[in-house]
Amino acid sequence: MKTKIKLDSINAVKDFVSIVMLYDFDIDLVSGRYAVDAKSIMGIFSLDLSNPIQLVAHTDEPGDFFEKIKEFIVE
Repeated sequence: MKTKIKLDSINAVKDFVSIVMLYDFDIDLVSGRYAVDAKSIMGIFSLDLSNPIQLVAHTDEPGDFFEKIKEFIVE
């Protein structure tokens, strides 16, 4: 399952990672040709955060995940 997110501050990245860590499935962030583990703060900071980032959740049962991250989702 995919969506676009925007992480526009250090606190946004910290808050996002603390939510993502609660889920057992793999979640990747893709920016250009780079893909990083969404549970890695250092990985996220290696991406270009000035633009929205593609989020890929590797699960068929996301539960309330997308509801929990709705503040970061952009259309």
